Amino acid sequence: MNPSVTDLWFLPLGGCGEIGMNLSLYGHNGQWLMVDCGIGFDRAAVGTRIIAPSVEFIAARRQQLVGLLVTHAHEDHVGAVAHLWPELKCPVYCTRFTHEILRRKLVEAGLEKKVDVHIVEPQLRHQLGHFDIQWFDMTHSAPESQALMIRTPLGNIFHTGDWKIDPNPVVGAKINEASLRALGKEGVLAMVCDSTNAMLAGHSPSEGILYDNLLRHAQQVKGRIIVACFGSNVARLHTLATVALATGRFPALLGRSLHNYYRAAKASGLWPLGRDFVDAQHLGYLPPKEVFAVATGSQGEAGAALSRLAAGSHPALELAPGDCVIFSSRVIPGNEESLENLCASLKAKGVDLILDTDTTPIHASGHPAQDELRVMYDWIKPHVSIPVHGENQHLRAHAGFAKSLGIPAQIAGSNGDLITLAPNLGTRRKAAEFGRVEIKR
Repeated sequence: MNPSVTDLWFLPLGGCGEIGMNLSLYGHNGQWLMVDCGIGFDRAAVGTRIIAPSVEFIAARRQQLVGLLVTHAHEDHVGAVAHLWPELKCPVYCTRFTHEILRRKLVEAGLEKKVDVHIVEPQLRHQLGHFDIQWFDMTHSAPESQALMIRTPLGNIFHTGDWKIDPNPVVGAKINEASLRALGKEGVLAMVCDSTNAMLAGHSPSEGILYDNLLRHAQQVKGRIIVACFGSNVARLHTLATVALATGRFPALLGRSLHNYYRAAKASGLWPLGRDFVDAQHLGYLPPKEVFAVATGSQGEAGAALSRLAAGSHPALELAPGDCVIFSSRVIPGNEESLENLCASLKAKGVDLILDTDTTPIHASGHPAQDELRVMYDWIKPHVSIPVHGENQHLRAHAGFAKSLGIPAQIAGSNGDLITLAPNLGTRRKAAEFGRVEIKR
């Protein structure tokens, strides 16, 4: 199955009907283009297995694969590249920050010298085979997140990647409204769009509003402060380092992923001078009122820094009554039980807990709610809405919302479905084999 000169296809192999494992293929004129290659988690298994989409379909056609574009540095978009690239052997394109994260993975896999990685700049326009590609800055909870305009003679596709409309993203550029409006005027056949928060009314909170609420909470704590957050959110790390400075505390990082993203931010020029984190080994020698630790494990993951603190087994720090854990995060569906168990362990140690609320947010989602979707559809004006990045309920809600906005056609597909955009609009259900592979770490 390969596209002809009159075909324009979209084929998701991951990320449609599920959260995570994003992998999309575009087909035209005998060639394929891949966007993202991420991991997910199989929580139904004994323990938690790391899984990725099977690339058997495209590996069998790798001579026609012109490249892999990585939209940003979240694990569900970049986490499987190093593991699956040996089956693909194609050039990879990403921004500088994403490259810093990917490079570390390639080094661990012994592939750094083998993979042809091209660093791109926002607004860059370049040709990949029969695909004309242009990159656009989007605001999201990872730096340098990109959308893609994929131009072909049969029509243009706008692939949003993960995004929100944030007037104050703290780190990185804002969305360039004029540039996106220009795409709408140029003409967009289809928009392949993030559906994560399509069921939520309103507008996602700005990253920039969190500082005041986090500072207010921190000022009330007499003991140690531990903040749990997603390591990839460099803007949040900026904010937390600033809160620590304002409250006379020494910030430190607990957890490998936090260190990886922090180092990548510094290497990419996204970290301000004079705002460094101290060595976590020093925390045990500081008075409690001067300790400010940022920890991995906001989802209750076994072995993460916060779980080790709750169990009293972390080598750098021990919690005591009067200390406070601030969850600057949200629970990912499926993690409720593990997070409840973690909170119970922390409470048993006499540790105070502060969770995110709608009235005083200390976490901001990186995905668009309905008001933001409405704005994006107004800017891009696609003929076809293709919801991705969500479970089936999110995709259906997104498709229904797009219909209510007057978008002429909506296609909520599933992994393995071949969505034909030219010469005719349609869907061939389960046209391509797809599956899951386990990733050993």
